[in-house]
Amino acid sequence: MRAPLWAAMAAVLFAGSILAGDVAAAQRETRIPQAAVDAAGELRERALASDLGFKITESLTTEVGPRLAGSEADARAVAWAQAKFRELGFDKVWTEPVTFPKWQRRSEHAEVLGASAQPLRLAALGGSPGGTVEGEVVRFADLAALEAAPAGSLAGKIAFIDFAMPRAKDGAGYGPGGRVRSRGPSAAIRAGASGFLMRSAGTDSHRMPHTGITRFDEGLKPIPSAALSAPDADQLTRLAARGATRVRVALDCGWDGQATSYNVIGEIRGKSKPEEVVVIGGHLDSWDQGTGAIDDAAGVGLTMAAAKLIGQSKLRPARSVRVVAFANEEQGLYGGKAYADKHVADVRKHQIGAESDFGAGRIYAYSSSAPQYAQAADKQIADALAPLGIEHTPGKGGPGPDIGPFAAKGLAWARLAQDGTDYFDYHHTPDDTLDKIDPKALAQNVAAYAVFAYLAASADGDFGSAPKQVSPPEE
Repeated sequence: MRAPLWAAMAAVLFAGSILAGDVAAAQRETRIPQAAVDAAGELRERALASDLGFKITESLTTEVGPRLAGSEADARAVAWAQAKFRELGFDKVWTEPVTFPKWQRRSEHAEVLGASAQPLRLAALGGSPGGTVEGEVVRFADLAALEAAPAGSLAGKIAFIDFAMPRAKDGAGYGPGGRVRSRGPSAAIRAGASGFLMRSAGTDSHRMPHTGITRFDEGLKPIPSAALSAPDADQLTRLAARGATRVRVALDCGWDGQATSYNVIGEIRGKSKPEEVVVIGGHLDSWDQGTGAIDDAAGVGLTMAAAKLIGQSKLRPARSVRVVAFANEEQGLYGGKAYADKHVADVRKHQIGAESDFGAGRIYAYSSSAPQYAQAADKQIADALAPLGIEHTPGKGGPGPDIGPFAAKGLAWARLAQDGTDYFDYHHTPDDTLDKIDPKALAQNVAAYAVFAYLAASADGDFGSAPKQVSPPEE
């Protein structure tokens, strides 16, 4: 999940959306017929009263469980998604292959050595090599402090970044927390360290370490890298303050060739323009510690349910509603990139896209990249969402993670912002399980996505999708 990159990407993508295509389209205004607006109100109430989204989410987390990309469980998840689309009565179901490097976790262990010997709870970072390292721990308050360490100054030692990620409704704290995970190991290598530890990128105080993908800069030899649970990071900090502290870290994990998984796609056929589509979805894979309930079975479940309810509407929308269960988001947006590459020639046929990948908290804000000529329709969507407690926030936010690569090529996007106040208490931990989802909050999400997708698919006119190149900021 990379939702906090939205804010950085948003300004670039929003500006890009107002350029290409707007001049030619300026003569027409996108509007949504009143009959569709009326039907959306009835759809909203049906969705609020339905438990379908929760049932689908429960099915995935129970019948498949954790779904690490490239694993046997990932293959079962693909089969599950195909079967579920068909069970729900989608008009068309298919898969598209996605190939990527395969990373495996087998075991992990860490301990403090010497007079204060004791175990530490940690999780290997995705992409870390295996190996056993032992050395004195050197604590750094943040990433900048480690990056400033002189070359060779940590020879034979283990670098430890003790950065506490702040809690925020929009998940803004994940930006700096995620950078520690993605850039910290390379900074440690440059300083000569033999291993890397970090306080987990999370907001909880439980003894639950948070995993997540890391990367090593080209030309550097990777070192064992892991995240400590918050209480263990606190303990290590207290020990280090008392004097030199030695730690042993043993990780059995690493890359193991290539794997192929699949984007699984289901479509509810539009009435008069079935070749044009509104795309919604979530990612099918998860990390391997919990059951991937909030990240991102909820996103898959609520978008499947939204499209199913649209298909049951008396007034079918003009365009098709396409749900994509994206492959391997967690290790590098592989499914989103593959979808964008495969469908870029048909970007104009993609009305707009939105992905749910920020848990199952209530949606509190709506925005999109709609150009000026589509602002009236955008406002109609926002007005239909307002009874759900959703505020219209034009110009804010950005696309969901797997929508991002296509948005960078010209896809119009929408953001349905979920309350993520407690999301990073569970994100990428063993505690990401079904009991963390409030069924009523999930039903509100289903209602919001159903209303959004239905009205966008029913619009007279488009939302600005057109071939263009927008360069998103570096992660």
